[in-house]
Amino acid sequence: MKVAIILFNLGGPDSLEAVKPFLRNLFSDPAIINLPGWLRLPLARFISSRRAKKAMGIYAKIGGSSPILGQTEAQARALEKALGQGNTDEWRGYVCMRYWHPMTERVVQSVRRYAPDRIVLLPLYPQYSTTTTGSSFKAWKEASSFTVPSSEIESYPTDPGFIAASVELVRQGLAEAGAGKTRVLFSAHGLPEKIVKGGDPYQRHVEQTAKAIVDAI
Repeated sequence: MKVAIILFNLGGPDSLEAVKPFLRNLFSDPAIINLPGWLRLPLARFISSRRAKKAMGIYAKIGGSSPILGQTEAQARALEKALGQGNTDEWRGYVCMRYWHPMTERVVQSVRRYAPDRIVLLPLYPQYSTTTTGSSFKAWKEASSFTVPSSEIESYPTDPGFIAASVELVRQGLAEAGAGKTRVLFSAHGLPEKIVKGGDPYQRHVEQTAKAIVDAI
């Protein structure tokens, strides 16, 4: 059996010239700015123009581009290797970025050429949000018309493997900090309060992840 695993991620500009269009794609998404298109799209152009210079300066400090594509590709290859051990099925990972290349339409074409027998949609956002996983799933469904069985992994905020890996990283940080009183700060992207009050589970999922890590330590 041929299985295609679609690894969803946010994406990031691959050059300084890509910063502005990346931001425009981001703010054009109705999951990010919930306004009618006639108002949202001009607003997206305005915001991206205002933020581009500052964002370009930040990206310039880290080499002129985002490392997210290379890191996500490495995850895809590692996943293929892990799933292929002792398994007769053929697994192929595809990186699908939401706001910069490779974007959904192109990935759909690649998967169609592969002709899988099954598709697994795997967001690399452990905590679900309508603005991340929900947006990526919606874009995939609008761009694809596969008839083969598909599975969606919506979230895994307290998955034992994810928590164990996070605990190991925290323990490394604590060891580097040395003896004495140390505070651990959990940092995550925020959401407008309106979205959270509308039922988005992201904040709750982040809190569950933090608690699971603390409990394990």
